[in-house]
Amino acid sequence: MIKFLDLHKINARYHDAFQLKFQEFLNSGHYILGQGVTNFETEFASFCGAKHCIGVGTGLDAITLIFKSYIALGRLNEGDEVLVPANTFIASILAIIQAGLKPVFVEPDIQTYNIAVSELEQNISSKTKAVLVVHLYGQLADMNAIQKLATKNNLLVVEDAAQAHGAVYSDGRKSGNLGDAGAFSFYPSKNLGALGDGGAVTTNDADLAEMLMKLRNYGTSSKYVNDYLGYNSRLDDIQARFLSVKLAHLDADNAHRQKIANRYLSEVKNPKIILPLCADWKSHVFHLFVIRVDHRERFISFTKKHNIEILIHYPIPPYKQKALSHYSALQLPVTDRIHNTVVSLPISPVMEDQEVDYVINVLNGF
Repeated sequence: MIKFLDLHKINARYHDAFQLKFQEFLNSGHYILGQGVTNFETEFASFCGAKHCIGVGTGLDAITLIFKSYIALGRLNEGDEVLVPANTFIASILAIIQAGLKPVFVEPDIQTYNIAVSELEQNISSKTKAVLVVHLYGQLADMNAIQKLATKNNLLVVEDAAQAHGAVYSDGRKSGNLGDAGAFSFYPSKNLGALGDGGAVTTNDADLAEMLMKLRNYGTSSKYVNDYLGYNSRLDDIQARFLSVKLAHLDADNAHRQKIANRYLSEVKNPKIILPLCADWKSHVFHLFVIRVDHRERFISFTKKHNIEILIHYPIPPYKQKALSHYSALQLPVTDRIHNTVVSLPISPVMEDQEVDYVINVLNGF
């Protein structure tokens, strides 16, 4: 069986380093917001090219707390509209709603799966105050065009970079340093994954960073002094230490993913399979390699028969989820087309050449 993602094999590479980090953590006697978090925040900010990094509990919290911080700073107000791609994972939508803002679903580009700039402009209203740009599957969105539109309309630009750790834009900037703030998830399956939940915010805005540090820790400015109605959302110190180990290998792991993706793109020759568009290799770190097939159920049965594990990201668009049923009347044909046909192929930094050979041969035989 070719696994979709072998997390044990990925993390086994760091067994000895993790043991050492755990011993350091245990010996420190400081288990919440300790030196491990401080070190990782410094390292990840530098990696992204940003001035500040604030570790939080999850990727969802990262987005939510960005918006909550902007509200606390008076730059957003509850009820303001946030433009967001309609085909994203539901966490992007939940964060907007849980911050007291209103999501406006925008159709994606059918080739890149990222938010379509032309559709963005059509959805701007007097209530629009921000854009949540999702770098879906690991590919950076058209940030120059988005930033130009945002500047023209005085909109905040927040990156949902949960799937794009280490992706490099055409001008050399990295994800997390392409807007006003960037949100990351360190869920175990991410390109930079912890051994549990975790998240972070990157920004060059000192006021935003200061507010985030307060809100993540009960709204405190100093011990037992609570300036705001805050939250308990702190990156675990032990997870931060593990992430520091893996961060040193992230670029190499991304390069391996890109190598596999290049083989898929150049060697899969089946007209029944629609391959993704990748215009710039550095800008896509292939958290997922997503194809589209019209006869998905038949394709899934075929790959299962050949012992290839595949997944669907995501079978149901957010606006059709029961939790968001009040949006179910929306007409979003491009989003529906994507969610009805996408399939994610195995890709990881520990996938071996012969496994890639096998997947390609099976796909060409479909």
